[in-house]
Amino acid sequence: MGQGLSCATTQEHGLFSAMQSGDLDTVKAMLERDPSLTHQTTAYDRQSALHIAAANGRIEILSMLLERSVNPDVVNRHKQTPLMLAAMHGKIGCLKKLIEAGANILKFDSLNRRTCLHYAAYYGHSDCLQAVLSAAQSSPVAVSWGYARFVNIRDGRGAAPLHLAARQRRPQCVRILLDNGALVCASTGGYGCPGSTPLHLAARGGSLDCTRELLAWGADRLQRDASGRIPYLVALKHKHGACAALLNPSSAEPLVWPSPLKFISELNQEAKALLERALMDANREREKNILKGTAYSLPSPSHSDTGADDNISEASDTELCCICFEHVCTIEVQDCGHQMCAQCTLALCCHNKPNPTIACLNPPVCPFCRSAIVRLVVAKVKDCDDADQDIGEIGSPKMRKARKSRNFSSEGSSSFKGLSVMSPFGKMGGRGSGRMAAENEWVDKP
Repeated sequence: MGQGLSCATTQEHGLFSAMQSGDLDTVKAMLERDPSLTHQTTAYDRQSALHIAAANGRIEILSMLLERSVNPDVVNRHKQTPLMLAAMHGKIGCLKKLIEAGANILKFDSLNRRTCLHYAAYYGHSDCLQAVLSAAQSSPVAVSWGYARFVNIRDGRGAAPLHLAARQRRPQCVRILLDNGALVCASTGGYGCPGSTPLHLAARGGSLDCTRELLAWGADRLQRDASGRIPYLVALKHKHGACAALLNPSSAEPLVWPSPLKFISELNQEAKALLERALMDANREREKNILKGTAYSLPSPSHSDTGADDNISEASDTELCCICFEHVCTIEVQDCGHQMCAQCTLALCCHNKPNPTIACLNPPVCPFCRSAIVRLVVAKVKDCDDADQDIGEIGSPKMRKARKSRNFSSEGSSSFKGLSVMSPFGKMGGRGSGRMAAENEWVDKP
């Protein structure tokens, strides 16, 4: 990659060595004697003082250089900016400082025509990736290019940041990019095998976590690369048996995060975390069934709803979801106030094979009153004085009984007749489809 921070054997060598070691006093003294040193570069890679400070995380030195009006977009021999090096080495403090100083996040290097977003994704620095994406939302880039275009920006070989993150086994970066609008089924140009999707590249790298994330966001297991291979065949070729088992077209399909639904994009972080956890738990159960009895059996999940349920008192049984009677109500439909567990909420909203020709899905309806679900929040109840309380703070048996009666007495309660005795993921329409086997009027059409 040509990233060595070489130093000349002249006076600059002392300056650059002091910067690498973080010797602020020496750097200050040298620049006071000779201010022109701020514009000196190393002999071979043409690294400037700002490059060296950024790559080594020397934020005090970097700030001092910026205060001396050093160009934040100065480039080295490979047209890399200090911002790119900060993203490459995961120096979040320096990266944020450079962005504050007006560094251009849309600069391309001359090696692979990559931006700082590509570098953060490739090297797996999720905090840097998030900082660059946050900057893009409020910078001229969002106006001139468009935010969605920036998230899916291609390098010289046709790879978007999501492709790089998937190939390099960076599940956190994969999730952040998908959450910010990265195209889950986009094909590469010349990167990897031409026509590879992020799922092909995750299969090649053998990352179960990246594979899970991509499948949960609707990656197509049957999409072929330019050689006609589906991800399953790529995983087999590279001897990644567990990935191959999950990608096998004959295995059960995963539940898919319903990102096209408008209310999903407007979820607050707490509600979104509950739903994402429920989705991953459901897909983990699917994986255990697929891999059962094979050499790739998965360990038990690190978290379990069973442990949480063990802490619920006997008196709180009436707080269970009135659809499945297995899980505590954690999600509330804001307009009508009806509550259910995250698992049943997902059963209303999830699907298994997204149709790329459909820009958005019809919103699901509340199973209790049939009103459209336009916003979901974390469930809360009111005590006798109408004061809000969180789920974990409910203590009154009278309130629990009232809440259960409230859900059952709703006008549309008959819409889920027959569902009360089954697990929300126990009966799905089709194999692993994520649609609850209920009345057609509140099930998404295929």
